[in-house]
Amino acid sequence: MQASTSTAPMPAPTYIGIGQIKPLGSGLDVPAAGGGCSSHGGEGKASCGSSAGPDDMPQEIWDKVKNHPCYSEEAHHHYARMHVAVAPACNIQCNYCNRKYDCSNESRPGVVSQKLTPDQAVRKVVAVASEIPQMTVLGIAGPGDALANPAKTFETFRMLQEQAPDIKLCLSTNGLALPDYVDEICKYNVDHVTITINMVDPAVGEKIYPWIFWEHRRVRGYEAAKILHERQMLGLEMLTARGVLTKINSVLIPGINDEHLYEVNREVKKRGAFLHNIMPLISEAEHGTYFGLSGQRGPTATELKAVQDACMGGANLMRHCRQCRADAVGLLGEDRSEEFTLDKLEQLDVVYDLEKRQAYQAQVEHERQAQHAAKEEALAASRAIAVADELTDELKVLVAVATKGGGRVNEHFGHVSEFQVFEVSATQALFVGHRRVDLYCQGGFGDDEQLPSVVRAINDCHAVLVAKIGACPRDELLAAGVEPVDQYAGDFIEKAALEWFNGYRSRIASGAIVHQHRGDAQIRQGAYTHGAEPMAQAA
Repeated sequence: MQASTSTAPMPAPTYIGIGQIKPLGSGLDVPAAGGGCSSHGGEGKASCGSSAGPDDMPQEIWDKVKNHPCYSEEAHHHYARMHVAVAPACNIQCNYCNRKYDCSNESRPGVVSQKLTPDQAVRKVVAVASEIPQMTVLGIAGPGDALANPAKTFETFRMLQEQAPDIKLCLSTNGLALPDYVDEICKYNVDHVTITINMVDPAVGEKIYPWIFWEHRRVRGYEAAKILHERQMLGLEMLTARGVLTKINSVLIPGINDEHLYEVNREVKKRGAFLHNIMPLISEAEHGTYFGLSGQRGPTATELKAVQDACMGGANLMRHCRQCRADAVGLLGEDRSEEFTLDKLEQLDVVYDLEKRQAYQAQVEHERQAQHAAKEEALAASRAIAVADELTDELKVLVAVATKGGGRVNEHFGHVSEFQVFEVSATQALFVGHRRVDLYCQGGFGDDEQLPSVVRAINDCHAVLVAKIGACPRDELLAAGVEPVDQYAGDFIEKAALEWFNGYRSRIASGAIVHQHRGDAQIRQGAYTHGAEPMAQAA
């Protein structure tokens, strides 16, 4: 590390009270950050971010993010990631966290089915990469903190560099120990680091963090939050100076840091953060967290989107996060970890075929280019209509999409475990989030008791695009004011959404329908997986 980086004094922190926070506008008076990527231009115009492409950033940055599903919204339709659970210990306590081991029933951070040694982790990565050639990224995200377990974390990275050099390496951390390990992070070419930063004011932080373990003692309250804040800011600045891409995760906790996240966005942008991921609090009581047991609610879909929208113009936003388990495998939104348990790995004849992986990924890129071309064609058609239809030029609506990957409308309504949600207008089809739902079809039959919860999850959407849908859910959606659409089965999502929207605008202009605003939707987080919820209830 350069001497100027390691010895430079930390700037004196400035704490701003929640009452002083205002939503971010299009013109932020912040300095450009070195080593990372900044935002410029109009409202939400990103020079590089999760929805950006190769024309929006330097080539060396694009090479790092183009096939990273967490750092590129477009890539997440095509590329997979995996996490290995080699880091069980943690050096802080969060009121929204409850780590669970040997647990296959929940889908949220801090949960794993099996803890792994570095040797076991590397064998698992090589096996997954052989079976899932579109898996391009390996992350260490717990179930504790990657840098509270530095020996296991960096030994895993060392071996992976030797055995699978084409796989990108990532880690997630709360940032308390981060400044101590920046050299190690760079040594192993870890180009992507996620830091969870929920506050830049210790008065807010002490409501989120009961304690930290710092310099061989447990520190509590305001002092703990102050130390954590200063270490997080220093670590972020050090990574930016070394050219490491950083993603900031923030948990939106209504009544505690919801307004304050505007300031978090501003401060991490100043320090060179590449992306800011504002996530909803997972607060179901069954997960056993302090917030869950004390009745702290999570945000609604409208509240989450409002905070994200207010931060546009600051640090670039990530909206496609799935708040994954610490042992997740597969595309974002799916979990194939049960296919690669330790006992099953023993039976696999693993051969790491780099040429096969590269050939498969070349096919993925061809499909991706076709998706981009279809989107541009649909946008051109939409803009042409907008010229003649000024009444609906400013209209924006949300559309839910049933997809199982590849960026296409290709899932049956009854088989959906999550919907992707796009905000569609005359000028864009913008991915804005996802909604987890309980499966409507169980064993080939529709479960009418589950249907209302599915509808509530997309209640703010004007339409849902599906590959196929049955008569009963179709009628239920129509009664709720959500239009079920199956005429775009197999089409690319953005093309289908824009074409539906153009038809919707035409119906409004002709007087066939009247546009009405939709209600709010229910965010379902931390859903049980593998059909385990009935078993949990029975227990």
